[in-house]
Amino acid sequence: MSKQAHIFQLNVSDGGVPKRPLPAADVHTLGMQGDRQNDTVHHGGPTRAICLYSLEIILALQAEGHPIYPGAVGENVTVAGLDWERMVPGTRLRLGEVEVEITSYVVPCTNIRQAFAGETFSRISQKTNPGWARVYAQVLQPGKLQIGDAVVVHE
Repeated sequence: MSKQAHIFQLNVSDGGVPKRPLPAADVHTLGMQGDRQNDTVHHGGPTRAICLYSLEIILALQAEGHPIYPGAVGENVTVAGLDWERMVPGTRLRLGEVEVEITSYVVPCTNIRQAFAGETFSRISQKTNPGWARVYAQVLQPGKLQIGDAVVVHE
């Protein structure tokens, strides 16, 4: 990775997708301020406080013909410049002043089907396409995030 990994976009919604961009957000242990989930059985809670996704993966999916864009599949933080295949459960990241640990892969559901050609939302399933899934993270150190903040992987 030649460029510094960074936050490309921050996204929230009052429930559902797409999530809409904002320039900055406060993050606490239960998620990003202003964000809400309609389905709290499968989304949200301390181990699924925020959802992260890769700008490079989104661009690759667009190149395949999918109408996906940052925030379309419900990620709170769209990051650029990370080796996404290294984003596995147990990985710790510093996003600006916020510290997180990846807890799991996000299982895609029908609510994101409009972001995919032919509504093939399983395109980003970790089971069928390893390395293409979104990830959930728990917040270890709350704080404020802004677009452009550095993203650092703890080795």
